[in-house]
Amino acid sequence: MAQDIALTVNGRSVRVTALETAPLLDVLRNQLDLKGTRYGCGLEQCGSCMVLLDGEPIYACSREVGTVAGRSVTTIEGLGSAAQPHPLQQAFLDEQAGQCGYCLSGIVISTKALLDRNPSPTRADIAAALDKNLCRCGAHPRILRAVEKAAGMLRGGKGA
Repeated sequence: MAQDIALTVNGRSVRVTALETAPLLDVLRNQLDLKGTRYGCGLEQCGSCMVLLDGEPIYACSREVGTVAGRSVTTIEGLGSAAQPHPLQQAFLDEQAGQCGYCLSGIVISTKALLDRNPSPTRADIAAALDKNLCRCGAHPRILRAVEKAAGMLRGGKGA
C-alpha cells in the first residue's frame, strides 16, 4: 500500500505518495519531474542514476524510497541551472567532457561527492571515485580534465 513519505530533495521539503519499496529513481523522475537522473541498467552497474544521499553518492535505481524518508537527496538539478551552472557543470562544458551526455549527470554527482571530501584529488583519486560510472563514448580523458579543472575552480583558482 502506498504511503506518504517526507524527504528533502534539492534543498526543499517534499512529500510523495509511493510504495516504500518503489525505486527512488522512479519517484524522482515520475513524481517530482526531475529527469536529469537517468535510468541506465537498473543493476547498479552504470552509475547513470547516481544521486547524493546526505552527501554520499548512491544508486537511485535500486534504492527503495522508503529508506530515504527524512533524509536529503541531491540530484543534478540541485547543483546549478542553465543560467548559473555549478562550477562542476561549467568545467564539464568548458572541457566538452561529454558526447552523448547520458552518463554525465551521474558522473557529475560522483565528482561532487569526491570534491566535497577531497578538494585536491589526484588523477588516481578521480579515477577511483568514478569507477562506479560507465561512459561508453570514450570521453574519459576530457572527463578527467574537467574534474581537475572543477577542483581548481572550487579551490578559488582558474582550474587545471
